[in-house]
Amino acid sequence: MTNSIEAKLYQDEYWQSEDGLKLHYRDYSSDSAKTPIICVPGLTRNIRDFEHLGEWLKGDRRVIMVNLRGRGESEYAKDSATYNPKTYVDDIVRLMDEIDLPKAVFFGTSLGGIITMIMASMHPSRIAGALLNDIGPEIDQRGLDRIGEYVGQGRSFETWAHAARDLAESGGDIFPDYTLKDWIAFAKKVYRMNSSGRIKLDYDMKISEPFERKGGGNDAMWQMLEALKNRPTLILRGELSDLFSDATAKKMMSILQQGELVTIARVGHAPSLEEPTSLDAIAALLQRVD
Repeated sequence: MTNSIEAKLYQDEYWQSEDGLKLHYRDYSSDSAKTPIICVPGLTRNIRDFEHLGEWLKGDRRVIMVNLRGRGESEYAKDSATYNPKTYVDDIVRLMDEIDLPKAVFFGTSLGGIITMIMASMHPSRIAGALLNDIGPEIDQRGLDRIGEYVGQGRSFETWAHAARDLAESGGDIFPDYTLKDWIAFAKKVYRMNSSGRIKLDYDMKISEPFERKGGGNDAMWQMLEALKNRPTLILRGELSDLFSDATAKKMMSILQQGELVTIARVGHAPSLEEPTSLDAIAALLQRVD
């Protein structure tokens, strides 16, 4: 798809946080009266994880993709302590107010799913439905340890192939069926080329400073999940996930009266949402919302 066609699909826009940061979002506009979607990425990720959804929906409904503070085109925080889920929720509510968006279907991958659960608890009227992508109120220590090994490590590469091979070496267990072409596409989501021609991670390394490395259950998060009890909710789980267990997913289903659990085969943490099974499940969720 050419840049000229892409430019017609979305607009890059900005809003300001309460503490004065210039934050970036992408707006795939639509004239549809259907409930809009807000996409919220994971800890080290950005809106490029969701680009395919804007094209897949083809204007069927409005899609807002947010770059959390310190990621992508969003300004880096002056205080690393603000890299926390409560602040991210406040930032998103401020955006929704600015663009006059009373409620949305939230698509949250990993950290984005935690933000979604907190949003549902603090601002229940804002949530029309939810996709929780490989995340729940209970997090496995093994996955947290793996994330803790790489978050905040500012590596850089000369070529996209070098970046892709490094990702394949460290993440081969997550996407065992990926080819080099797939890993290069993945690298272009995670990295960006800087002004000196080096390929570097596309986030502020300081997001690692407040990162919690203790897994296990969280009673407060289980209570927050209750806020989604009567909302159409899709739980996606990677079959090979080391962060989100099948037991946790099934326990969530016992709480969510309108929940659906779909397991994505031969994928770890987290499904890309490009898998045919993921897209079928997303289409079913959106039908339930509207």
